[in-house]
Amino acid sequence: MLSVTFLGTGASCPTVDRNVAGLAVQREGETILFDCGEGSQRQMMRYGVGFAFTEVFFTHFHADHMLGITGLLRTMGLQDRTAPVTLYGPRGAPRILGAAMSLGIERNKFPVEVVEIRAGDRLRRDEYDIVVFETEHRADTVGYALAEHTRLGRFNPDRARELGVPEGPLWGRLHKGETVQLDGGGTVTPADLVGSPRRGRTVVYSGDTRPHLPLLEAARGADLLIHEATFGSDEAERAIETGHSTAAEAARVALDAGVRRLVLTHISPRYTRDAPELLAEARAVFPETSIARDGMSVEVPFPE
Repeated sequence: MLSVTFLGTGASCPTVDRNVAGLAVQREGETILFDCGEGSQRQMMRYGVGFAFTEVFFTHFHADHMLGITGLLRTMGLQDRTAPVTLYGPRGAPRILGAAMSLGIERNKFPVEVVEIRAGDRLRRDEYDIVVFETEHRADTVGYALAEHTRLGRFNPDRARELGVPEGPLWGRLHKGETVQLDGGGTVTPADLVGSPRRGRTVVYSGDTRPHLPLLEAARGADLLIHEATFGSDEAERAIETGHSTAAEAARVALDAGVRRLVLTHISPRYTRDAPELLAEARAVFPETSIARDGMSVEVPFPE
């Protein structure tokens, strides 16, 4: 299972309908947070996102993307948290996040490590990587791609039985690429039973940015692109001035990158809850577009 829950989908300041930036990616029982606007811990409670995560990735340190980390750490401390947490962010992370952690008179009751990352970094995990790429905003900013590793090809159990391979450990060895000897003396190779390797899924989160070539490259062929769309095309000059994107610009990135699905977030308070004008503008360019709302959960299926 790979899904994304939007904890906050608004820009700059919270409104009645939208909290500020934050999202949770849940993959095979693991939760990873990206950005942490004020009130994120309440949003996590409200939308059923548990506090069992160990990593938070910040795209940048504008207040609407990081003020919530102080309250979140304090809340977990009051819940007797003991497991460590690692906070990742671009240049200035130790200074800025360290200051956020020190607010108030309470001390953290569990270990918190701050790691400064930069565009081009690739944080390797057992089954996926977190790829850091450059974005274009008014500050030191990055975006993130969660890229799963290539999966094994499909195993053909019916053919295995036909060849006399007993169900059990031999199936697992064949699926992992080993040739096996049968009790009757025959030999079975992986090529007899296992299809071609299959690519994993990729989720890309832009953070705040203008359309930018490194973002487009990171998103190429992605299953889900989460791209900011602070403004409509009628505010194109404002988008340029503030380092943001319009809905049409985000859709153009999705189209050029060949992604499967686009979800727009970081919506300016000037738009209504459903932002129909932004949705229409984006779908005119890229039909597989939706507007994120707080609490919305998006499943990311395997491509095959």
